[in-house]
Order: sequence, then C-alpha cells, then structure tokens
Amino acid sequence: MRVALMVTCVNDAMFPETGQAVVRLLRRLGVDVDFPAAQTCCAQPMVNTGYLDEAVPVVRTFVDAFAGYDAIVTPSGSCAGSARHQHGIVARRSGDRSLERAVEATSPKVHELSEFLVDVLGVSDVGAYFPHRVTYHPTCHSLRMLGVGDRPRRLLEAVRGIRLVDLPGAEECCGFGGTFAVKNADTSVAMGSDKARHVRETGAEVMVAGDNSCLMHVGGLLSRERSGVRVMHLAEVLASTEEGAVLAAPAEATPVQAPMPTSSPTSSPSGDVA
Repeated sequence: MRVALMVTCVNDAMFPETGQAVVRLLRRLGVDVDFPAAQTCCAQPMVNTGYLDEAVPVVRTFVDAFAGYDAIVTPSGSCAGSARHQHGIVARRSGDRSLERAVEATSPKVHELSEFLVDVLGVSDVGAYFPHRVTYHPTCHSLRMLGVGDRPRRLLEAVRGIRLVDLPGAEECCGFGGTFAVKNADTSVAMGSDKARHVRETGAEVMVAGDNSCLMHVGGLLSRERSGVRVMHLAEVLASTEEGAVLAAPAEATPVQAPMPTSSPTSSPSGDVA
C-alpha cells in the first residue's frame, strides 16, 4: 500500500512534531509513508470564506501532489473533511472535467488518522504508552463532517497507562472555526473559555484532540488561566511508547493567547482549519 502524509498547513508551519508523530506511529505499524513535497493547502480557508474560484488552483495542486497513492492520511478531521467534501464542490464549479475526475479519484482516499488506523489498518491498540490523566475533545468537523464517531476514543482507551476521563459538553464547539475566530473574536474566545472550563472540571493533566487548531485555541486559554493543563495531539499520544514516551508540552508554551471573554454564546461556528 502506498500511503502519503497530508500534514496540513498549520502543522507544517507551527506543529511539525505532529506530522513526525504520524510517521513514527505508522512506521511502527509497518506502513511505509511518503511525504509529497509538492503539497500545499487543502483549500479550506478559501472555500469557507467564499473564494471558490480562487480555490481551484489549490485543489488542482492537491490532486497532482497526491495522485497515485492508495491512501492519504492526515492528522486533521478539518482538512480531511475539506478534501473529501469541499474539493468536489470546487471542481464541479470550475467546469473543468479533468479536475472533477482527478478529485473523484483522490478524495475518497483521504483519511483522518483515527479512521485510517481503525478502518483501513483494522487496529485499535497501536502499542502506545501514556501514563497520564487525559480528557478528549472531539472536534467539530471530525464529528459532523466525517463522522469519525468513537474511533479516537477507542484508540485512546487501548493506550497503556492512560486514565481517560469524560469531558463535559464534549461535542460543543471549541469556538476556533478558522476565520470565524478572526471575524468574531469575542464569541470565539467565549466559546473557547467554556471549553477550557469543562477541561479544568475533569481534573485532567492533558487535553487531547485530533486537530491542532482546536488545541491551539483552547490551549492558549488554559495557558492564560495558568491551569497547568497541557494540550496534545492524538497522534503524539498514540506515537508515545514506554521506551521513548512523548512528554506533553506545558500549556504555557501554546503559541496563541486570546483575550478573556465577556459573555458565553450558544451558537457554533463552522470552518475549523487545521
């Protein structure tokens, strides 16, 4: 099986350790992983802000970079959702039949990491070791666009040494939403603060999620609150072993710290970018 890593823009620019963890994990499971150097953005930021025509060359670059692979794995439900669902919209709008065919061939091969592990490789115990009290935040697009269900939790439950605790309001959006966080900063931060409060209520040492955009947002708030709770991508937990356990970075190291909210909204944005 020829497998490619779709690392995503945010991970490439800010969280390279997540992509490295995916490669370590998959190689440990006997999967030979390539990293197509020609890959760029999945086009989600353009699509979510209405620039579908401008997204055409980005989608074309995507299908060219990942052509010929049997599977494309990404540590982001958000970007996997874009490739699987938004690329077809962009291609059809373009009127370029060759691009439509390329998207039809490529998009179904894109898998969020937990989907690939459970559905394609057929494993839930990846041999990981992580002796910490952990709570898991399921990200919006992984739940609502991809329907990953309990796959990430099943993988976490099989990790040796872990103490997994339920997150109150787990399926509520964290409030990041990509461009939403810029255009509606007060609402975004209020939602993130609600999520951070729920994380603190669990008494967890580490909050885990499958999208670094959500971890960046909530982690920044946890850091500002001096909570002591750390944030960590699912891939890094699953890549950790007893021989070389990955230690979570403290929340204080999270690169984004947003202002504190003045209210707590109930609406949920779309457009997470990871």
